[in-house]
Amino acid sequence: MFSKKKKDSKIDYEQQELYENARKRAREKKRLFQHFVFFLIGSVFLIVLNVVLGYKEEFKPLGQNWFVWIVLLWALIFLIHFFNVFIVNSFMGKEWEAKEKDRLIKKQKEKIAKLQQEVEKDYPAPAQPKYEPAPDQKRLDPEDPDKPINS
Repeated sequence: MFSKKKKDSKIDYEQQELYENARKRAREKKRLFQHFVFFLIGSVFLIVLNVVLGYKEEFKPLGQNWFVWIVLLWALIFLIHFFNVFIVNSFMGKEWEAKEKDRLIKKQKEKIAKLQQEVEKDYPAPAQPKYEPAPDQKRLDPEDPDKPINS
């Protein structure tokens, strides 16, 4: 039971990778939802602060109430966040990352092979002499080293 080594299979690695990817996507979507909730609460707070409580009513940049500009800027930031979670990750998700990694590895291997060929061309390795036993030496059987081979 304890003496057997557990074999790490590729299936376990793939399942772990799928789990990690799903966990990451769920966290991204959760943060986007939290951002949306904070955006709504913050926008309502700013409107109430300006319109109902009358805070800085006279301050109107470009003819609009100040809270309008803050809400628009925040909405733009939220749209960028939304775009990043749902659009960019669709195009540049896990599959794109794997393809890009494979492409770069292939490119590196080609460069290494090219450099290896150049090195072998410029600095050829000396030929290794093949070992032949002298005629008076005994050649041993590889399966039974104590038994000489009759030739």
